[in-house]
Amino acid sequence: MARVRAGDREAYAVLVRRYAAQAHRTAVLVGAGADADDVVQLAFVKAYRNMDSFRDGAPFRPWLLRIVMNEAKNAARASTRRRLATERSAVADPSGFSIDPTADPASETLSKERRAELLDAVRKLPEPQQRVVLCRYFLDLDEQETARVLGWRRGTVKSRLHRALRRLHSWLDEPSAQDEPSPTREVDHE
Repeated sequence: MARVRAGDREAYAVLVRRYAAQAHRTAVLVGAGADADDVVQLAFVKAYRNMDSFRDGAPFRPWLLRIVMNEAKNAARASTRRRLATERSAVADPSGFSIDPTADPASETLSKERRAELLDAVRKLPEPQQRVVLCRYFLDLDEQETARVLGWRRGTVKSRLHRALRRLHSWLDEPSAQDEPSPTREVDHE
């Protein structure tokens, strides 16, 4: 980051190459859909233009992913009708998730269906719970990085994650897991 601030554009290109795939995945998971490429490009441009706001010694990845999440949220508001089709294709893409290449086709199909069911359940969570689950489990961020990306305290990350996992567990383990969750269930008051 010191080299970037000193005007070394190649140093910034290294950061772009290092974090572009994760930034893209974040944009898709947060709802940018078909606009994910544009969101990532805009996020990297904004990050470059706002280097002055980057705190010395802070990790770059959480700072960048926070910008990506904000831009993705803006893009999702502008273009919601294309979002579901793109996200479903991301779920069906085995390269984004671990699948045993030696698995038989029936197991692989069930695995894809279970991932789709899980992503549908995550989408039904309140937005703060969706974001914390996406950061922790889809992006493999630790609690501290998740707190930085979302702009929350670490305790808020823990409590919202706990509530989200409890909801997901109850929805996915119930016989009626396919049904829309009841709005009278637990409410996130944070």
